[in-house]
Amino acid sequence: MPPPGDLLSDPEIAKAYEDVRSDKSPLTWMILKYASATSDSLALAKTGEGEISEVCEELADDEAAYAYVRMKLGNDEYSERTKFVFVVWAGPQTKIMRKAKMSFQSGQVKQVIRTYAVEIQTSDKKELDADAVTMKLRKAMGANYDRQGSNY
Repeated sequence: MPPPGDLLSDPEIAKAYEDVRSDKSPLTWMILKYASATSDSLALAKTGEGEISEVCEELADDEAAYAYVRMKLGNDEYSERTKFVFVVWAGPQTKIMRKAKMSFQSGQVKQVIRTYAVEIQTSDKKELDADAVTMKLRKAMGANYDRQGSNY
């Protein structure tokens, strides 16, 4: 396996990560994809200024990718918080060898994408629905005053 410097050698990756993290930047998400079907190198595939639904549109059923998304949570403008989500995507038709390598490579990606509230490993876009992700973020934050009843 190549060292993380090789896997993530694209300088645009670190810049996009910082932009997504920055409140001064309009970017709210980035997606890393493999350079080719046989390559282990990742490249910045796309960035955007919208919601997590835009990220889903960019993820194909036959590919592996990593996404980093900034989301705002809160009941009103005064309680709004910014949280980050790290997505490890392996589409339902992703090749077995790629999926096997991803478990190791996702650790290397985390050396660049270091700060996030939740990590979602999935092959199902329903798990990346804005409401589903918001619920995961709220659980990670602790108290959740939106739910009726309790599961604890």
